[in-house]
Amino acid sequence: MKRCAVIGAGAWGTALADLLARNGHDVTLWAYEPDVTQAINTRHSNPRFLPGASLAHSLRGTSSLAEAVDGAELITYVTPSHVLRAIVSEAAPHAEHDAILVVASKGIERETLRMMSEVVREESSAKPVVALSGPSFAAEVAQRQPTAVVAASAEPDHAVVVQLAFSNAYFRVYTHDDELGVELGGALKNVMAIATGLAEGLGLGNNPRAALITRGLAEIARLGDALGADPRTLAGLAGLGDLVLTCTGALSRNRALGAEIGRGATLEEALATRDTVAEGVFTTQSANALAAREGVEMPIVSAVHRILFEQQPPRDAMDDLMSRELRAESD
Repeated sequence: MKRCAVIGAGAWGTALADLLARNGHDVTLWAYEPDVTQAINTRHSNPRFLPGASLAHSLRGTSSLAEAVDGAELITYVTPSHVLRAIVSEAAPHAEHDAILVVASKGIERETLRMMSEVVREESSAKPVVALSGPSFAAEVAQRQPTAVVAASAEPDHAVVVQLAFSNAYFRVYTHDDELGVELGGALKNVMAIATGLAEGLGLGNNPRAALITRGLAEIARLGDALGADPRTLAGLAGLGDLVLTCTGALSRNRALGAEIGRGATLEEALATRDTVAEGVFTTQSANALAAREGVEMPIVSAVHRILFEQQPPRDAMDDLMSRELRAESD
C-alpha cells in the first residue's frame, strides 16, 4: 500500500483517485472546489464532475494542497494544463523529496510550449516524473470497464512503480520510455477531436471523419518527429488509441465542443455552457505556435485555430483543407 495524492478532482482526477483507493492505497484527492471536497467526504461522490459514480469510501477529499501531498509517495497531477505550473509550484515545498510525480494532465503550456511533464519537472526540483496517458474516458474507468493506458518515463523503474500502483483487473498499464511521444499524442488528439466534431456539426459523415483522424495522426507524427519522439509511440495506445477514442466517442468533451461550433455557436457560447475544460481549445493555440516554431506543416491544426480564434466559418475551413495542393500521402 502506498500513500497517494491526486491533485485535481475533475472527472479524470476523481476516476484515478477512486482507482488507486480501490487498489488498496491510502489516497487523498485535492479539489479546488469546496463543494467537491464536501461531496467526496460525506456522500462518496463527485456529482459536479463525475455524476453517477460511487466512490471508494476510503477516498478522502481536501482543499489543502499541503495536506494532500504531505507524506505522499506517489503524487498524480490531473489539473487543467493552464493552471498546472502554479499548482505544482505551490505543492512542491510540501512534497517528499523522493516522491514519484505522475502527470495525467494533457496539454502543452501556451506561454512556454512545454509538455506537462516538463512543467512539473521545472517546478518540483527534478523529482522522478512519469507521464500517464492513453484512451480512457473517466466515466468508463469509474464504471470499471476494461481500459489500457501507458506510463512513460526515461527512468524505467519509476514507470514500473506507477504501473504496479494503478494496474488491476480492469485497468491495465503498459510501460514506455518515450515520455515526449506519449504526452504529445495525449495533447494533440484533443485538437483533432475538435476537428472531427466540427465536421459532425456541419452534418458531414463518416468519410470526412476517417480522413481527419488519419491525416490528423500524420500531422501529430510529423511534429513528433521534429521534436524527437519515437514514431512507434504514436501508433500505440497514447497516440492512435487515444486519437480514435476522443474523435469518435460520445463522451468526448472536445468532439462535443467542435460539434456545437460546427452547428453555428461561437467559441464563447460553446464554452459558456460547460463546467469542465475542453483542453483542445488551449492546445490548439499551443500546437499552432509549436508547429510554426518547428517549421512543421499542420493544416488541420491551422484550420481549427482559424475557426476558434480567427472567426473563419467551419465550412470554409473544410473547403480549404480539401482544396490544398495535391501531393503524395507520404509527404
